Order: sequence, then structure tokens, then C-alpha cells
Amino acid sequence: MLQLVSCGSRFTHREGISIERPQGAGNYAFVFFRSRAEVKVNGRIEQAEPNSCILFSPNSDHAYRDLEKPFVNDWIHCEEQELKMWLERLDFPVDRLIVSADPVLVPRCVLDVQHAEREEGPYRDEIIDLELRGLFAKLANGLARDAVPARTNRYAESLVQLRSDLYGSPDARMSVESLAERVSLSKSYFQHLYKELFGCSVVTDMIRGRVEYAKYLLGSTRLSVGEIGRLCGYENETHFMRQFKQVTSVTPGAYRKTNR
Repeated sequence: MLQLVSCGSRFTHREGISIERPQGAGNYAFVFFRSRAEVKVNGRIEQAEPNSCILFSPNSDHAYRDLEKPFVNDWIHCEEQELKMWLERLDFPVDRLIVSADPVLVPRCVLDVQHAEREEGPYRDEIIDLELRGLFAKLANGLARDAVPARTNRYAESLVQLRSDLYGSPDARMSVESLAERVSLSKSYFQHLYKELFGCSVVTDMIRGRVEYAKYLLGSTRLSVGEIGRLCGYENETHFMRQFKQVTSVTPGAYRKTNR
């Protein structure tokens, strides 16, 4: 089980900060930079931009200091043994700056770890273990994609929330134009940034959200295919059946027979 030593979310150092650990922290130290910083690891000096992060190994000679004030960061300290095995399984980079493909991923995960740390109950340690494993697994998974450009970072939080709403309201009939207006972007630029951030078009996500909800209803209710299509935002049953088959390779009826 992964053991948490300490963590901090959106920690603000108004006068800046300078951390020096010539012998290492004695445990794994994960730092997410919300502000520009200078990072030194085993004699190598790099500049950390906002939305970059690094996992320092327990015995690495490392230091970091602010390059702007106030300096804001998130951080997690974890015990060594089981985390080392987990990192090796993920082929996770240690003592090297990386950039998360999803700009809001790390802050959200660190906040979840912090909330879990403050919770009481018989499964607290298990929850912390899962949150920590999830953080490093998601980061490792995202490293397969290039980091998003700065221009996309600017709208990342709004786009992530919009995407969540799309999947949470599959019955809503929204146009691409209305979605673009919601984040104050032109239709073409909105579509470009959306695909740049998530790797697929907003229309693809809208269809996926509807089909996922349809699969749930087909497997869990006795509603007709036509009724399910309407609940998923389709005015035309034929259109619903066509898109469902395009995504799943089977008809709604065939899916129901297999998954009830």
C-alpha cells in the first residue's frame, strides 16, 4: 500500500521560496509548479514553467526556487518502497521535469489526495493508496501525448468542465456554435482547441456521450429503442440506430440481447 507522508494543494508562498535538499528528502517528493521556478537535480539546472511537475527520488540532490512571486505549487511526499515498484511498472520518469497533457489533472488529483488524508474511517488508507496510484498512472498515461500548447492551457479548465457537462447531459441538444459561445470562442477556434486538448472533436464526444448513455439504458431498462433514442437526444430513431452502430459495430437491439 502506498503511504502518504504529507501533501499540500495550491500552497501560496507570498514571499517566494527556496528549497534545498543536498541529500534528498528521504522519500519521494512530487512537486507541481503553478508558477515559474528554477529546478536543480543532481547538478542539472532547468526552468519549470507553470503546469510542469517533477518527482524527486528519495536520495537525489535537488533544489528549487521561485522565479516569480507569489510562488504557488502543489506537493506530495510519499514513502519509498511500494511506490518504487509502482513507478517501475508505469515506467514513470523520476528526477525529470514533465508537463501534464491535461492542465487540470494534477491539481484535481492532489486535492483528492488531500481530502482523503483528512477523512476518517476504516478505509482511509486504502482510499489514499488508490488516489496516489491514480495520479501517477494518469500522468504516465498522458505522457504518450504531446503537452498541449500554452494557448490551449488558457482555456483548459473551461473546456474540461464543458466536456464533463457533455457527458453528464447526453440528452441535451446543443450546437457546436452554442458550445463555442459558452467559452467565448469562435466556432472554428473552439473546435481546434478542443481537438488539441482532448484528441477528438467535440462532435465525436457528443456522440460518444449519447451512445454510452444509450448502452446503459439498453442494458438496464425495458424502454423501447425509440424511447431510448429520444432520451439520448435523438429526434429520429433511424439516426440514433445508425450512430449507435457506427460507434459499437452492433445495432441497439443486438447490444441489448448480449448485455441484459
